[in-house]
Order: sequence, then C-alpha cells, then structure tokens
Amino acid sequence: MSQNKDKGKKENKNKKIKSGSGGKGVSKSKNSNSKAGSSKKGGSKNGSSKNINVKSSSSKVDYAKSVSSKKVDSGRILMESYSSRRPRGTNLRLVKNGDLPVDPPAKRYERNDDWLAQHKSLVIIGISIFVLAALLLAGYYYIITTYTVTTVYVDGNVHYTNEEVMDMVMKGRYGNNSLYLATKYKDKGVEGVPFVEKMDVNILSPNTIRINVYEKAFAGYVEYLGQYMYFDKDGIVAESSQVKTAGVPQVTGLSFDYIILNEPLPVENDTIFKQILSITQLLEKYSLSADKIYFDASYSITLFFGGVKVTLGTGEDMDEKIMKLQYILPELEGKNGTIPLENYTEDTKSITFDPD
Repeated sequence: MSQNKDKGKKENKNKKIKSGSGGKGVSKSKNSNSKAGSSKKGGSKNGSSKNINVKSSSSKVDYAKSVSSKKVDSGRILMESYSSRRPRGTNLRLVKNGDLPVDPPAKRYERNDDWLAQHKSLVIIGISIFVLAALLLAGYYYIITTYTVTTVYVDGNVHYTNEEVMDMVMKGRYGNNSLYLATKYKDKGVEGVPFVEKMDVNILSPNTIRINVYEKAFAGYVEYLGQYMYFDKDGIVAESSQVKTAGVPQVTGLSFDYIILNEPLPVENDTIFKQILSITQLLEKYSLSADKIYFDASYSITLFFGGVKVTLGTGEDMDEKIMKLQYILPELEGKNGTIPLENYTEDTKSITFDPD
C-alpha cells in the first residue's frame, strides 16, 4: 500500500509539472525552474520566453519594494541600491533643483535684448543724424557747383571802375557764388566804401549777377591842402580823396580856414549851397557836365566847360540860361571863349560868343 501511495504522489507531481510548464504554476515552485529548463530542450520557444519575462518582472517588483522605503529628496528618489550596481568608472551624484547652474548664454542673450530696448532711441538718433549730414553735404555740393558766377554786370558806378566794384563785392572764400553774394548783400549791401551809399547784388541766372552801385550824391568839391573835399547838397563834407570824380564840379572862389570831415563847409552865406545844388540839378537835367563853378566876391556864378566859360550872374532865370546852353555848347567844342548870359532874359533874341 505504501508503494502505491508513493507511486501516486509521483504521478501527481509529474502532472503538476507538465501543466505548469505553460503558465503561472512555475512561479510558485522552486523546481519549476529546472523543469522549465528541461522543457527548453523539448523545443518550446514560447515557454522559454515567458520564463525569462517572469524572472525579470519579479526582479523589478523586488527592486521597487526595496526602493519604496528610501528617502525622497526634492522630488528625486535616492537610489542607493542602483548606485551599487552602476557600471564602474561612472561618477553620479544627486543635485537639488535649486542648485542647478544658470545657463550663461541664455542670460547673456537677455542682456543683449535689454540693451537694444534701452538704446533704441539712441540708434534712431544716430541714423537720423547720418541721413541729415548726407543731405546737407549733397545740398552744399549742388550749390557750390551750380551757382558759380561767370558773368557780372555793374550799374550806377561813376567814381569806381567795374573791376574795382567787382573786387569790393566778390571777395572771400565764396565770392564767386551768386547765391551767397545775393544773400550776403540782400539787406545791408556793401557799406563803408568811400563815395558809395550802398551796393547790392541781384541774381539774373545761377551764373550771372548784377551789381547795383548807389553812389553818394555830391553837389561839388573844393580843393583844400592837396585833397579834394566832396560835399553834399547841405554843404556837409562827406568824403576826402586825392582823385577827382567825374561828373562832380569843382567849386572855386570860396575861402576856408579849415575843413572838417562830416561837418558843413565854413562859409559866411549858407544860401550858397542852395545855389550850388540848384545848378548841379539843372546841369544833370539837361545832360551837361561842368568842370568848375566859380563864385566871385558878390556871389556871381561862372561855369567852365573846358575852354568855354559861361557867366550866369547872381542866379536869376537860371533854368532858361542853362537850357540854352544845351544847344550852344556842342557847336563850341574845342574852342576857347566866353558866353555872356548874365543879362539874358526871355526877350533876348540872340546869344553871342566872345572868343579869347
């Protein structure tokens, strides 16, 4: 009986081994490993792979149980058991989140963005200055090359020649630039020039200008100490020169103890200046130019036209007398003599000429 019981037990064990070779029963028996290994020789590939997976999964479960009791530090699991099984030559250490290094390139990039934002206005100002400088340079070049003077007209000058007037006006670094000259002399003109009230410049074209000369109006001049003293209609001495000015008569017969520039001529009778101004205006009216106006002691007037002298008397009927001269003098050119007009009246029918 005992033999039969033992034999039955062996058969039950064999049945258990055979049925466990395909699944879960192997994990509960220690001998199942060896039996499963023998089944490998039988050629069951599926069974062998399941055995391997079961073995590995069991090791993970055991590992998780061992780790679950470990300390958690700043969200990271301290894996001491794994560190004992890491490959040799590795140097692993646990770093807290707060100890992570700051990325220098990212920080530096943020600084660059901040710099551009803070200095954006400076960059815009710099670009604006550059553009403005370029425009100014282009405008300067255009003005210098376009408004260069090549033709000059001079009007109104008597005392000075055209070349002298040009030298007075067109001087300096930009003296040949028409736009510069017109702007410079637009309001004040050329001042401080003897015999000239002012001069201004008009642009006729970018390369052509006209210089208008406004000379001082002189009634006459007197000679004093080797100088020619020019006075205006009020008898004020305005200029002094060693050169005679064409078209301005010399006044003689007057004596002076002194003459002061910018002050009236020291004469006894102030009305003499009115007579001089009246004569010079009449001469200009009839396009006549006397070389000299002579006053005698009684203030009787004599005009000199080259070699011809004309006696006018004390100033009566001056307009009619000088009007007649415009027809007589052209016929007496080159001759010397006297035309007596001191007794001339409207009823006088003939005028005589007494040659020397």
